[in-house]
Parts: sequence; structure tokens; C-alpha cells
Amino acid sequence: MATVGFPLHRSVFDDNIKLVSKLIRTCDVSQRDNHGNTPLHIAIMLGHKECIHLLLAHGAPIKIKNAMGWTPLAEAISYGDRQTILLVLRKFKQQSRESLEERRPMLVQALKDIGDFDLELKWDFQSWVPLVSRMLPSDICRIRKKGSRIRLDTTLVDFTEMRWERGDITFLFNGESKPRQSLSVLDNKAEVFQRVRYEDSDIELEEEVDILMSSDIVAAQMSTKKISFSRAQSGWLFREDKSEMIGDFRSDFYSVNNLVLESRKRREHLSVEDIQKNKAIMENISKGTWDNSVDGTNGQQLERRRSLQSPTKTGYTWDDYMDAPPGQPPCLGREWISKESSKSFKATIAMSDEFPMTVEVLLDVLEVVAPFKQFQKLRDFMTSKLPPGFPVRIGWGSIELPASRFPLPASRLTLHVAMCH
Repeated sequence: MATVGFPLHRSVFDDNIKLVSKLIRTCDVSQRDNHGNTPLHIAIMLGHKECIHLLLAHGAPIKIKNAMGWTPLAEAISYGDRQTILLVLRKFKQQSRESLEERRPMLVQALKDIGDFDLELKWDFQSWVPLVSRMLPSDICRIRKKGSRIRLDTTLVDFTEMRWERGDITFLFNGESKPRQSLSVLDNKAEVFQRVRYEDSDIELEEEVDILMSSDIVAAQMSTKKISFSRAQSGWLFREDKSEMIGDFRSDFYSVNNLVLESRKRREHLSVEDIQKNKAIMENISKGTWDNSVDGTNGQQLERRRSLQSPTKTGYTWDDYMDAPPGQPPCLGREWISKESSKSFKATIAMSDEFPMTVEVLLDVLEVVAPFKQFQKLRDFMTSKLPPGFPVRIGWGSIELPASRFPLPASRLTLHVAMCH
């Protein structure tokens, strides 16, 4: 029999809006069931719009993932109702802003508490696939901090799976300013600047919905559950723990074991034309012929994507759903079309106790002043349980797992860190 204990989930499943209105006052809207789904996941997968509106109005979280790694926004894209996607996307951005504002006093205080510094980071995304290396980005990023003020200079403006953008950009963060005036961006080539807006315009949101509706739904995570570190060895006859100077800092080297990047893609919402177009873009990237400054529209405004026809209503009952093995629920929405890949990394890391900064401080600084799209792989790694010290050098290569049916391009990321004097 079905497991009890999820009354709000069940009322949403049954589209019992009166009961949902009653239970939502006392139940946790972020509670996850046996499959990791929140009530909002279920409402979106089943297309229960009144429940969706009610749950969002009561703060149902958007960023939370179910057992298969999908957020409510991902399920909204799969279902294909444009207004629902827009509503969930808008709420997601609002929740992100509110979360940052809640953490802002703590971040500003952390900046005041640490000493002033001048830090230079260099990272390179490289590939062993011919002609791809020159298409992948690298960057030298300099961070200067004084009091609660930060300046970050970078040449890599944005990096996503399909495109990246070069520039000469400076982020200026002033912790003493009002929240809506604290972050500015300077384009040093164009000699212009602007205050970072905390809210996207309606046109920008609509354009983002178009992109979401025409792209793969991707869930990628760095699996660190089984990760372990062992001291790297040096020497031929007499093996000993490897240590050496990196810049001015004595550093101990470690081998990183059991580091895996897992990726899932879904495309049940895409047309044949969408898939062919996306495939052509990726092929052009691999051949070195992709011009990321051209969008193919010849300056014409794209027609807005229309909502998809609603998926066929599921015949599953609540008992069917709850009796399924944990993490393996029946498909409640559009039938899944998915691909999975897994990449195992061979990594080495140099840790220094002498480096005058902590990992937590660096991540806090970067979170304040810059988007993290291009740093996500590095961020996931650096938030795992590292050996003592600061990672002054990280280098990893990747190998494809035999079980991977949809391999990703072999690549490596190298990070070099130095304090500037």
C-alpha cells in the first residue's frame, strides 16, 4: 500500500484545490516525497495550474531537485506550457534575489573581517579532441579587495555549453552601498558602465523562455560522495610524499580519487527541427567553425515559442505513484526522452597551508561579484571536502567510463592561483 505522510502532495496530485488551500497553511511546501518530488513538482508534471499558482504564492522552492536531479523549472519546460514556464522562471529569479539579500550582511561582514588582498586566478578549459582546444575558453581573473569593496577584472564574460563571450570586463562591488546600487559592470573596451539590475525586464524573461523551450533540459552534477584524497608520490627509487614550491608557497600534492561528473539531458519537448539545429551548432563547435557572435536571425526578431500541446493525462493513481520504488516514479507528465553520460576525472591538487586565504572566502567573494556559469565545475569541486590548506593548483583530466552510452568530449580544467604583491 502507498506510504502515508504526504497529505499536501496527495491533494495536489488529486487537484483538490480546496484541500490544498487548507493544507498549505500547515504543511511544508518544500517537503520531498519518496521520489524527491515536492508538491510543486507534482503540480507542474500534471498541469494543475491552480495548484501551481497557490504553491508559488506560498513560497514553494524552485531550485530544489528531485531524486532524478530535476527542478520544478525543468519539469515545466518538459510540460511545455509557456505561461507556466514564465511564471516559474520569474519566481526562481525572485527567490534567488531574496536568498542573496538574506546572505548579503553575512558576506559583507566576511569581507570586512578578512585582510585586504590582490589575487590572480588563471584557468584553462582544454580538450584532447583535435581543433576543439582553440575553441574552448581560458581566462586570467584578477581580484582586488579592500575593506568591503571588491574589484574583479576578467576577459571571459560568459561561458555556457554552446557559446562563450570574450571581453574586457570589470565588476565593482561596494558593500557599503545600498543593495540595488552595490554592483557595477564596466566594459573597458566600449568605455561604458552600468549598474547591475536586480530584476530582468519582461522582454528579457520572454527571450529566456524561448531559449529554454528550444534547448535540451540539462542536469549535471559533480558526484563527490565517494571522493577521496591520497598523497601524491615522487621519486624513482625512494618514493616520498610530493611537495614543492608553487610561487611563494610550500604546497603538498594529492591525488583525487573517485571524482565523477554525471550528466542527464532530456528533449521530449523538442521538435525534430530543434534537435537538428542544436546538433548542427555542436558539430560546428567541434569543427572550429562556430561563430558565437552570429545568432542566425539576421537581426530579425524571433517569433515567440508557442505552448506545446498538453501531454496525455496519466492513468496512474496516487497509490501507483507512491508504491513505485523510491526514486523511480512513473512518468506523470510528458513521456521522457533522455540521455545519460558519466565522466570520471583523474585529478591532482596542490594544497598550501601558507596561502593567506580560505576556500570559503574565495567562493564568497566570487559569488558576490560574478556569475558562476563558467566556474560551476570548479565550484562543485572546491566545495567538496578538500585536504587542509588552499588549492593553489588544480589540474584534472577526464576518461570516459565504459558504461557511458553518450560520452562527453574529453577535457581538462587547470587552475593556477597566485597572490600579487
